[in-house]
Amino acid sequence: MNWRVPAAADAMTHAPADVFAAGLRNHHIANTAYPIAHQQTFAPYRVARPDHLAVTTAAFETIGEMCLYVHVPFCETRCSFCEYTVVGKDELSETTAYVDALIRELELYDRTLDFGRRRMHGMDIGGGTPAYLSVAQIERIMTAVHASCLFVEGSDISIETTPKLAAEDPTKIAGYRSLGIERISMGIQVIQPDLLKVLNRADNGVEHHFRAVEAIRTGGFERLNIDLMYGFADQSLDSWQATLDHAIALDPEYITLYRMRYKLTRISHQAHAVTLAQIGPMEDLAKQVLAAAGYQANPGKTTFSRIPGDVGTSSYLARRVQTGIPYLGVGLGSQTFTHTTIAYNDGAAAKRLRPYLDSVAAGRPPIQDLYELPVRHMMGKMCAVSFYFGEILRAPFLAKFGLPLEQVFADEIEFVVSRGWMELSDRALSLTAGGVHYKPGIIPLFAAPSIQRYLIERDPKQADDMVRNRRMALRVSG
Repeated sequence: MNWRVPAAADAMTHAPADVFAAGLRNHHIANTAYPIAHQQTFAPYRVARPDHLAVTTAAFETIGEMCLYVHVPFCETRCSFCEYTVVGKDELSETTAYVDALIRELELYDRTLDFGRRRMHGMDIGGGTPAYLSVAQIERIMTAVHASCLFVEGSDISIETTPKLAAEDPTKIAGYRSLGIERISMGIQVIQPDLLKVLNRADNGVEHHFRAVEAIRTGGFERLNIDLMYGFADQSLDSWQATLDHAIALDPEYITLYRMRYKLTRISHQAHAVTLAQIGPMEDLAKQVLAAAGYQANPGKTTFSRIPGDVGTSSYLARRVQTGIPYLGVGLGSQTFTHTTIAYNDGAAAKRLRPYLDSVAAGRPPIQDLYELPVRHMMGKMCAVSFYFGEILRAPFLAKFGLPLEQVFADEIEFVVSRGWMELSDRALSLTAGGVHYKPGIIPLFAAPSIQRYLIERDPKQADDMVRNRRMALRVSG
Protein backbone atom coordinates (compact mmCIF):
# COMPACT_ATOMS: atom_id res chain seq x y z
CA MET A 1 0.00 0.00 0.00
CA ASN A 2 1.12 3.55 -0.68
CA TRP A 3 0.22 5.04 2.68
CA ARG A 4 0.23 8.77 3.33
CA VAL A 5 2.80 10.06 5.81
CA PRO A 6 0.99 10.90 9.06
CA ALA A 7 0.69 14.54 10.06
CA ALA A 8 2.17 15.71 13.35
CA ALA A 9 -1.10 15.15 15.23
CA ASP A 10 -1.06 11.50 14.15
CA ALA A 11 2.60 10.92 14.98
CA MET A 12 2.15 11.41 18.72
CA THR A 13 0.90 8.85 21.23
CA HIS A 14 -1.57 9.10 24.09
CA ALA A 15 -1.75 7.02 27.23
CA PRO A 16 -4.53 4.41 27.09
CA ALA A 17 -5.92 5.57 30.44
CA ASP A 18 -6.27 9.15 29.15
CA VAL A 19 -7.96 8.04 25.93
CA PHE A 20 -10.29 5.70 27.80
CA ALA A 21 -11.35 8.44 30.21
CA ALA A 22 -11.91 10.86 27.31
CA GLY A 23 -14.07 8.30 25.53
CA LEU A 24 -16.29 7.82 28.57
CA ARG A 25 -16.52 11.57 29.06
CA ASN A 26 -17.62 11.94 25.43
CA HIS A 27 -19.63 8.73 25.37
CA HIS A 28 -22.31 10.03 22.98
CA ILE A 29 -19.83 10.34 20.10
CA ALA A 30 -17.07 7.90 21.04
CA ASN A 31 -18.68 4.83 19.52
CA THR A 32 -18.79 2.96 16.22
CA ALA A 33 -19.13 6.17 14.18
CA TYR A 34 -15.64 6.77 12.71
CA PRO A 35 -14.11 9.23 12.20
CA ILE A 36 -14.91 11.85 14.81
CA ALA A 37 -14.65 15.51 13.75
CA HIS A 38 -13.23 14.47 10.39
CA GLN A 39 -13.00 18.05 9.11
CA GLN A 40 -10.32 18.57 11.76
CA THR A 41 -8.76 15.13 12.23
CA PHE A 42 -8.70 14.28 8.51
CA ALA A 43 -7.80 17.79 7.31
CA PRO A 44 -4.10 17.14 6.49
CA TYR A 45 -5.05 14.31 4.15
CA ARG A 46 -7.68 16.03 2.03
CA VAL A 47 -7.34 15.50 -1.73
CA ALA A 48 -7.95 18.42 -4.10
CA ARG A 49 -11.12 18.07 -6.19
CA PRO A 50 -9.32 17.89 -9.58
CA ASP A 51 -7.51 14.78 -8.29
CA HIS A 52 -10.59 12.93 -7.01
CA LEU A 53 -11.03 10.61 -9.98
CA ALA A 54 -7.34 9.69 -10.29
CA VAL A 55 -6.93 8.99 -6.56
CA THR A 56 -10.17 6.98 -6.41
CA THR A 57 -9.22 4.93 -9.46
CA ALA A 58 -5.78 4.19 -8.00
CA ALA A 59 -7.30 3.23 -4.64
CA PHE A 60 -9.56 0.64 -6.30
CA GLU A 61 -6.88 -0.68 -8.67
CA THR A 62 -5.90 -3.71 -6.58
CA ILE A 63 -9.32 -4.32 -5.05
CA GLY A 64 -10.99 -7.48 -6.31
CA GLU A 65 -13.54 -8.03 -3.52
CA MET A 66 -15.93 -5.25 -2.48
CA CYS A 67 -19.47 -4.27 -1.50
CA LEU A 68 -21.94 -1.66 -2.75
CA TYR A 69 -24.09 0.85 -0.89
CA VAL A 70 -26.90 2.82 -2.58
CA HIS A 71 -28.30 5.81 -0.70
CA VAL A 72 -31.88 7.05 -0.98
CA PRO A 73 -32.19 10.45 0.78
CA PHE A 74 -35.99 10.74 0.85
CA CYS A 75 -38.29 10.45 3.88
CA GLU A 76 -41.88 11.45 4.52
CA THR A 77 -40.63 13.35 7.55
CA ARG A 78 -37.20 13.83 9.10
CA CYS A 79 -36.98 12.18 12.51
CA SER A 80 -35.46 14.28 15.29
CA PHE A 81 -32.87 11.57 16.02
CA CYS A 82 -31.65 11.36 12.42
CA GLU A 83 -28.01 12.24 11.66
CA TYR A 84 -28.04 10.97 8.08
CA THR A 85 -28.23 12.63 4.68
CA VAL A 86 -31.94 13.27 4.15
CA VAL A 87 -33.31 16.07 1.97
CA GLY A 88 -36.03 18.52 2.93
CA LYS A 89 -39.68 18.41 1.95
CA ASP A 90 -39.10 20.82 -0.96
CA GLU A 91 -37.04 18.13 -2.76
CA LEU A 92 -39.24 15.10 -2.17
CA SER A 93 -40.64 15.36 -5.70
CA GLU A 94 -37.19 14.89 -7.25
CA THR A 95 -37.12 11.11 -7.08
CA THR A 96 -37.01 10.57 -10.86
CA ALA A 97 -34.13 13.01 -11.33
CA TYR A 98 -32.33 11.42 -8.43
CA VAL A 99 -32.67 7.85 -9.73
CA ASP A 100 -31.44 9.08 -13.14
CA ALA A 101 -28.37 10.52 -11.42
CA LEU A 102 -27.76 7.35 -9.38
CA ILE A 103 -27.69 5.29 -12.56
CA ARG A 104 -25.34 7.75 -14.25
CA GLU A 105 -23.03 7.62 -11.24
CA LEU A 106 -22.98 3.81 -11.40
CA GLU A 107 -22.17 3.99 -15.11
CA LEU A 108 -19.37 6.48 -14.45
CA TYR A 109 -17.75 4.18 -11.91
CA ASP A 110 -18.25 1.14 -14.10
CA ARG A 111 -16.31 2.88 -16.88
CA THR A 112 -13.47 3.93 -14.61
CA LEU A 113 -13.32 1.05 -12.12
CA ASP A 114 -14.61 -1.77 -14.35
CA PHE A 115 -16.97 -3.57 -11.98
CA GLY A 116 -16.62 -6.69 -14.10
CA ARG A 117 -13.17 -7.25 -12.62
CA ARG A 118 -14.51 -7.27 -9.09
CA ARG A 119 -16.72 -9.54 -7.03
CA MET A 120 -19.56 -7.97 -5.03
CA HIS A 121 -20.16 -9.43 -1.57
CA GLY A 122 -23.40 -7.62 -0.83
CA MET A 123 -25.46 -4.51 -1.41
CA ASP A 124 -27.51 -2.36 0.93
CA ILE A 125 -30.13 0.12 -0.24
CA GLY A 126 -30.27 2.55 2.67
CA GLY A 127 -31.38 6.03 3.55
CA GLY A 128 -33.38 7.92 4.30
CA THR A 129 -36.19 5.58 3.45
CA PRO A 130 -35.59 3.49 0.32
CA ALA A 131 -39.22 2.34 0.39
CA TYR A 132 -40.16 5.92 -0.45
CA LEU A 133 -39.25 4.98 -4.04
CA SER A 134 -41.62 3.07 -6.30
CA VAL A 135 -41.00 -0.50 -7.36
CA ALA A 136 -40.24 0.75 -10.88
CA GLN A 137 -37.59 3.12 -9.56
CA ILE A 138 -35.94 0.44 -7.43
CA GLU A 139 -36.10 -1.88 -10.44
CA ARG A 140 -34.21 0.67 -12.55
CA ILE A 141 -31.47 0.79 -9.91
CA MET A 142 -31.32 -2.99 -9.66
CA THR A 143 -31.14 -3.37 -13.43
CA ALA A 144 -28.22 -0.94 -13.61
CA VAL A 145 -26.40 -2.74 -10.81
CA HIS A 146 -26.85 -6.22 -12.26
CA ALA A 147 -25.78 -5.00 -15.69
CA SER A 148 -22.26 -4.41 -14.41
CA CYS A 149 -21.80 -6.14 -11.03
CA LEU A 150 -21.12 -9.80 -10.32
CA PHE A 151 -22.43 -10.89 -6.91
CA VAL A 152 -20.78 -13.85 -5.20
CA GLU A 153 -22.79 -16.82 -4.03
CA GLY A 154 -24.18 -16.24 -0.54
CA SER A 155 -24.27 -12.46 -0.84
CA ASP A 156 -27.57 -10.65 -0.46
CA ILE A 157 -29.33 -7.35 -1.14
CA SER A 158 -31.11 -5.56 1.69
CA ILE A 159 -33.58 -2.66 1.77
CA GLU A 160 -35.21 -0.51 4.47
CA THR A 161 -38.79 0.57 5.08
CA THR A 162 -40.91 2.33 7.68
CA PRO A 163 -43.92 0.64 9.27
CA LYS A 164 -46.34 3.12 7.69
CA LEU A 165 -45.06 2.61 4.14
CA ALA A 166 -45.09 -1.16 4.46
CA ALA A 167 -48.56 -1.26 6.03
CA GLU A 168 -50.15 1.06 3.50
CA ASP A 169 -48.62 -0.41 0.34
CA PRO A 170 -48.21 -4.23 0.55
CA THR A 171 -47.96 -4.41 -3.25
CA LYS A 172 -44.81 -2.29 -3.17
CA ILE A 173 -43.20 -4.56 -0.58
CA ALA A 174 -44.00 -7.64 -2.67
CA GLY A 175 -42.57 -5.85 -5.70
CA TYR A 176 -39.26 -5.30 -3.95
CA ARG A 177 -39.05 -9.00 -3.09
CA SER A 178 -39.76 -9.93 -6.73
CA LEU A 179 -36.63 -7.96 -7.72
CA GLY A 180 -34.42 -10.36 -5.77
CA ILE A 181 -34.14 -8.32 -2.58
CA GLU A 182 -33.99 -10.91 0.20
CA ARG A 183 -33.69 -8.98 3.44
CA ILE A 184 -35.78 -6.07 4.71
CA SER A 185 -35.22 -3.88 7.74
CA MET A 186 -37.96 -1.87 9.43
CA GLY A 187 -37.34 0.88 11.96
CA ILE A 188 -39.73 0.90 14.91
CA GLN A 189 -37.26 2.61 17.29
CA VAL A 190 -39.64 3.07 20.27
CA ILE A 191 -43.36 2.65 21.06
CA GLN A 192 -43.64 5.24 23.86
CA PRO A 193 -46.29 7.68 22.45
CA ASP A 194 -44.94 10.89 23.97
CA LEU A 195 -41.40 10.01 22.91
CA LEU A 196 -42.57 9.25 19.38
CA LYS A 197 -43.92 12.80 19.20
CA VAL A 198 -40.64 14.27 20.43
CA LEU A 199 -38.82 12.21 17.79
CA ASN A 200 -41.20 13.44 15.06
CA ARG A 201 -42.20 9.84 14.45
CA ALA A 202 -45.80 9.70 15.67
CA ASP A 203 -47.00 8.68 12.19
CA ASN A 204 -45.12 5.38 12.53
CA GLY A 205 -46.75 4.23 15.75
CA VAL A 206 -47.86 0.75 16.81
CA GLU A 207 -51.10 0.93 14.81
CA HIS A 208 -49.03 0.19 11.67
CA HIS A 209 -46.64 -2.46 12.96
CA PHE A 210 -48.55 -5.73 12.70
CA ARG A 211 -50.04 -4.79 9.32
CA ALA A 212 -46.54 -3.90 8.12
CA VAL A 213 -45.18 -7.28 9.18
CA GLU A 214 -48.12 -9.02 7.51
CA ALA A 215 -47.31 -7.16 4.27
CA ILE A 216 -43.66 -8.12 4.54
CA ARG A 217 -44.44 -11.80 5.13
CA THR A 218 -47.14 -11.96 2.47
CA GLY A 219 -44.73 -10.28 0.07
CA GLY A 220 -42.32 -13.17 0.46
CA PHE A 221 -39.66 -11.86 2.82
CA GLU A 222 -38.28 -14.53 5.15
CA ARG A 223 -35.54 -12.31 6.61
CA LEU A 224 -36.92 -9.39 8.60
CA ASN A 225 -34.93 -7.12 10.91
CA ILE A 226 -36.51 -4.72 13.39
CA ASP A 227 -34.52 -1.63 14.49
CA LEU A 228 -34.94 -0.33 18.04
CA MET A 229 -33.32 2.67 19.74
CA TYR A 230 -32.45 3.49 23.33
CA GLY A 231 -30.60 6.18 25.25
CA PHE A 232 -33.11 9.00 24.80
CA ALA A 233 -33.82 11.62 27.41
CA ASP A 234 -37.09 10.79 29.22
CA GLN A 235 -37.02 7.17 28.02
CA SER A 236 -37.89 5.04 31.02
CA LEU A 237 -36.71 1.51 31.65
CA ASP A 238 -40.34 0.35 31.69
CA SER A 239 -41.03 1.90 28.28
CA TRP A 240 -37.86 0.29 26.92
CA GLN A 241 -39.04 -3.11 28.16
CA ALA A 242 -42.40 -2.51 26.48
CA THR A 243 -40.64 -1.68 23.22
CA LEU A 244 -38.54 -4.87 23.43
CA ASP A 245 -41.60 -7.01 24.20
CA HIS A 246 -43.50 -5.44 21.32
CA ALA A 247 -40.66 -6.08 18.87
CA ILE A 248 -40.47 -9.73 19.93
CA ALA A 249 -44.22 -10.08 19.42
CA LEU A 250 -43.73 -9.00 15.79
CA ASP A 251 -41.67 -12.21 15.38
CA PRO A 252 -38.75 -10.94 13.25
CA GLU A 253 -35.69 -13.06 12.54
CA TYR A 254 -33.43 -10.28 13.81
CA ILE A 255 -33.58 -7.31 16.18
CA THR A 256 -30.94 -4.59 16.02
CA LEU A 257 -30.36 -2.14 18.86
CA TYR A 258 -29.06 1.36 18.21
CA ARG A 259 -27.92 3.61 20.98
CA MET A 260 -28.85 7.26 20.37
CA ARG A 261 -25.74 9.17 19.23
CA TYR A 262 -27.11 12.74 19.21
CA LYS A 263 -24.43 14.37 17.04
CA LEU A 264 -25.80 16.32 14.06
CA THR A 265 -29.40 15.72 15.17
CA ARG A 266 -32.23 18.07 16.06
CA ILE A 267 -32.13 16.90 19.68
CA SER A 268 -28.36 17.12 20.17
CA HIS A 269 -28.94 19.54 23.07
CA GLN A 270 -30.40 16.64 25.08
CA ALA A 271 -27.18 14.62 25.04
CA HIS A 272 -25.82 15.89 28.36
CA ALA A 273 -29.03 14.75 30.11
CA VAL A 274 -28.38 11.08 29.28
CA THR A 275 -25.69 9.40 31.37
CA LEU A 276 -23.90 6.07 31.18
CA ALA A 277 -25.64 5.17 34.45
CA GLN A 278 -28.97 5.34 32.59
CA ILE A 279 -27.76 3.55 29.47
CA GLY A 280 -26.16 0.55 31.20
CA PRO A 281 -29.40 -0.85 32.65
CA MET A 282 -31.09 -0.46 29.24
CA GLU A 283 -28.37 -2.54 27.62
CA ASP A 284 -28.56 -5.18 30.35
CA LEU A 285 -32.34 -5.37 30.10
CA ALA A 286 -32.27 -5.75 26.32
CA LYS A 287 -29.77 -8.61 26.53
CA GLN A 288 -31.88 -10.42 29.13
CA VAL A 289 -35.23 -9.94 27.40
CA LEU A 290 -33.97 -10.86 23.94
CA ALA A 291 -32.02 -13.90 25.17
CA ALA A 292 -35.12 -15.19 26.95
CA ALA A 293 -37.00 -14.93 23.65
CA GLY A 294 -34.32 -16.86 21.75
CA TYR A 295 -32.41 -13.95 20.24
CA GLN A 296 -28.66 -14.32 20.66
CA ALA A 297 -25.61 -12.08 20.28
CA ASN A 298 -22.13 -12.09 21.73
CA PRO A 299 -21.31 -9.31 24.23
CA GLY A 300 -21.23 -5.93 22.53
CA LYS A 301 -22.93 -7.05 19.31
CA THR A 302 -25.80 -4.81 18.23
CA THR A 303 -27.79 -7.28 16.08
CA PHE A 304 -29.52 -10.22 17.77
CA SER A 305 -30.49 -13.25 15.70
CA ARG A 306 -32.83 -16.13 16.47
CA ILE A 307 -31.41 -18.16 13.54
CA PRO A 308 -28.45 -20.35 14.60
CA GLY A 309 -25.35 -19.54 12.58
CA ASP A 310 -26.89 -16.41 11.04
CA VAL A 311 -25.16 -13.19 12.14
CA GLY A 312 -28.39 -11.29 11.43
CA THR A 313 -27.05 -8.42 9.39
CA SER A 314 -26.92 -8.05 5.62
CA SER A 315 -23.87 -9.57 3.95
CA TYR A 316 -22.79 -6.02 3.07
CA LEU A 317 -22.58 -5.02 6.73
CA ALA A 318 -21.20 -8.37 7.87
CA ARG A 319 -18.27 -8.15 5.45
CA ARG A 320 -17.66 -4.50 6.37
CA VAL A 321 -17.60 -5.31 10.07
CA GLN A 322 -15.76 -8.61 10.06
CA THR A 323 -13.17 -8.13 7.31
CA GLY A 324 -12.97 -4.40 6.59
CA ILE A 325 -13.86 -5.05 2.97
CA PRO A 326 -13.82 -1.96 0.71
CA TYR A 327 -17.14 -0.59 -0.44
CA LEU A 328 -18.37 1.94 -2.97
CA GLY A 329 -21.13 4.28 -1.86
CA VAL A 330 -23.29 5.89 -4.54
CA GLY A 331 -25.90 8.57 -4.05
CA LEU A 332 -26.21 11.75 -2.06
CA GLY A 333 -23.72 11.96 0.82
CA SER A 334 -22.65 8.30 0.55
CA GLN A 335 -19.38 7.13 2.05
CA THR A 336 -16.80 5.13 0.08
CA PHE A 337 -14.07 3.14 1.84
CA THR A 338 -11.00 1.53 0.25
CA HIS A 339 -7.75 0.28 1.77
CA THR A 340 -6.25 3.79 1.67
CA THR A 341 -9.10 6.30 1.26
CA ILE A 342 -12.40 7.45 2.72
CA ALA A 343 -14.72 9.68 0.66
CA TYR A 344 -18.04 11.44 1.17
CA ASN A 345 -20.28 12.23 -1.76
CA ASP A 346 -21.69 15.65 -2.59
CA GLY A 347 -24.57 16.62 -0.36
CA ALA A 348 -23.14 15.10 2.82
CA ALA A 349 -22.88 18.55 4.40
CA ALA A 350 -25.67 20.62 2.85
CA LYS A 351 -28.19 17.77 2.49
CA ARG A 352 -29.34 19.26 -0.80
CA LEU A 353 -29.61 17.46 -4.14
CA ARG A 354 -28.23 20.16 -6.42
CA PRO A 355 -24.46 19.70 -5.82
CA TYR A 356 -24.79 15.96 -6.40
CA LEU A 357 -26.99 16.30 -9.49
CA ASP A 358 -24.66 18.94 -10.99
CA SER A 359 -21.55 16.79 -10.51
CA VAL A 360 -23.13 13.74 -12.10
CA ALA A 361 -24.47 15.82 -15.00
CA ALA A 362 -20.95 17.15 -15.57
CA GLY A 363 -19.58 13.60 -15.77
CA ARG A 364 -17.34 13.89 -12.72
CA PRO A 365 -17.36 11.81 -9.53
CA PRO A 366 -19.87 13.45 -7.16
CA ILE A 367 -17.36 13.53 -4.32
CA GLN A 368 -17.54 16.31 -1.75
CA ASP A 369 -14.53 15.25 0.36
CA LEU A 370 -11.86 12.66 -0.34
CA TYR A 371 -9.11 11.76 2.11
CA GLU A 372 -6.03 9.68 1.35
CA LEU A 373 -5.11 8.46 4.80
CA PRO A 374 -2.17 6.98 6.71
CA VAL A 375 -2.48 3.41 7.85
CA ARG A 376 -3.28 4.30 11.47
CA HIS A 377 -6.53 6.00 10.41
CA MET A 378 -7.58 3.08 8.25
CA MET A 379 -6.91 0.73 11.15
CA GLY A 380 -9.03 2.97 13.36
CA LYS A 381 -11.92 2.80 10.90
CA MET A 382 -11.83 -0.99 10.68
CA CYS A 383 -11.57 -1.43 14.45
CA ALA A 384 -14.35 1.03 15.26
CA VAL A 385 -16.80 -0.59 12.87
CA SER A 386 -15.83 -4.04 14.19
CA PHE A 387 -17.45 -3.13 17.49
CA TYR A 388 -20.86 -3.49 15.83
CA PHE A 389 -20.11 -7.18 16.36
CA GLY A 390 -18.32 -6.62 19.68
CA GLU A 391 -14.96 -7.92 18.51
CA ILE A 392 -12.03 -7.33 16.16
CA LEU A 393 -11.10 -10.41 14.14
CA ARG A 394 -7.33 -10.94 14.08
CA ALA A 395 -6.89 -12.72 10.73
CA PRO A 396 -8.73 -10.09 8.62
CA PHE A 397 -6.77 -7.32 10.36
CA LEU A 398 -3.48 -9.04 9.55
CA ALA A 399 -4.56 -9.69 5.96
CA LYS A 400 -5.61 -6.06 5.42
CA PHE A 401 -2.65 -4.29 7.05
CA GLY A 402 0.15 -6.85 7.10
CA LEU A 403 0.68 -6.34 10.85
CA PRO A 404 -0.72 -8.31 13.80
CA LEU A 405 -3.40 -6.57 15.86
CA GLU A 406 -1.59 -7.45 19.09
CA GLN A 407 1.60 -5.81 17.84
CA VAL A 408 0.01 -2.54 16.69
CA PHE A 409 -2.10 -2.13 19.83
CA ALA A 410 0.03 -3.89 22.44
CA ASP A 411 -0.44 -1.28 25.19
CA GLU A 412 -4.14 -0.83 24.46
CA ILE A 413 -4.82 -4.57 24.51
CA GLU A 414 -2.93 -4.96 27.79
CA PHE A 415 -5.03 -2.12 29.23
CA VAL A 416 -8.41 -3.73 28.42
CA VAL A 417 -7.46 -7.39 28.92
CA SER A 418 -5.85 -6.80 32.33
CA ARG A 419 -9.08 -5.18 33.52
CA GLY A 420 -11.27 -8.00 32.23
CA TRP A 421 -13.05 -5.81 29.66
CA MET A 422 -11.83 -7.76 26.60
CA GLU A 423 -10.44 -11.21 25.88
CA LEU A 424 -7.72 -12.02 23.36
CA SER A 425 -8.09 -15.40 21.65
CA ASP A 426 -6.49 -16.85 18.54
CA ARG A 427 -9.57 -15.69 16.61
CA ALA A 428 -10.40 -12.24 17.98
CA LEU A 429 -10.11 -9.49 20.54
CA SER A 430 -13.60 -9.59 22.03
CA LEU A 431 -15.60 -7.57 24.51
CA THR A 432 -16.57 -9.39 27.69
CA ALA A 433 -19.94 -9.03 29.38
CA GLY A 434 -18.22 -6.79 31.93
CA GLY A 435 -16.60 -4.68 29.25
CA VAL A 436 -19.76 -3.82 27.31
CA HIS A 437 -20.62 -0.83 29.50
CA TYR A 438 -17.14 0.60 28.91
CA LYS A 439 -17.47 0.41 25.14
CA PRO A 440 -17.37 4.21 24.58
CA GLY A 441 -14.03 4.32 26.37
CA ILE A 442 -12.63 1.22 24.70
CA ILE A 443 -13.35 2.04 21.05
CA PRO A 444 -11.21 5.24 20.99
CA LEU A 445 -8.21 3.21 22.14
CA PHE A 446 -7.98 1.98 18.54
CA ALA A 447 -8.56 5.36 16.89
CA ALA A 448 -5.82 7.42 15.26
CA PRO A 449 -3.90 9.76 17.60
CA SER A 450 -5.48 12.93 16.18
CA ILE A 451 -8.96 11.62 17.04
CA GLN A 452 -7.79 10.58 20.49
CA ARG A 453 -6.39 14.06 21.04
CA TYR A 454 -9.66 15.61 19.92
CA LEU A 455 -11.57 13.57 22.51
CA ILE A 456 -9.05 14.35 25.25
CA GLU A 457 -9.31 18.10 24.63
CA ARG A 458 -13.06 18.21 23.97
CA ASP A 459 -15.44 19.64 26.58
CA PRO A 460 -18.71 17.70 26.06
CA LYS A 461 -20.98 20.36 27.54
CA GLN A 462 -19.34 23.17 25.59
CA ALA A 463 -19.54 21.15 22.40
CA ASP A 464 -23.26 20.49 22.94
CA ASP A 465 -23.84 24.20 23.47
CA MET A 466 -21.94 25.04 20.27
CA VAL A 467 -24.07 22.63 18.24
CA ARG A 468 -27.30 24.00 19.73
CA ASN A 469 -26.25 27.61 19.10
CA ARG A 470 -25.24 26.82 15.51
CA ARG A 471 -28.62 25.20 14.84
CA MET A 472 -30.46 28.14 16.35
CA ALA A 473 -28.45 30.54 14.16
CA LEU A 474 -29.29 28.51 11.07
CA ARG A 475 -33.02 28.58 11.90
CA VAL A 476 -32.93 32.34 12.44
CA SER A 477 -31.00 33.02 9.22
CA GLY A 478 -33.16 30.58 7.23
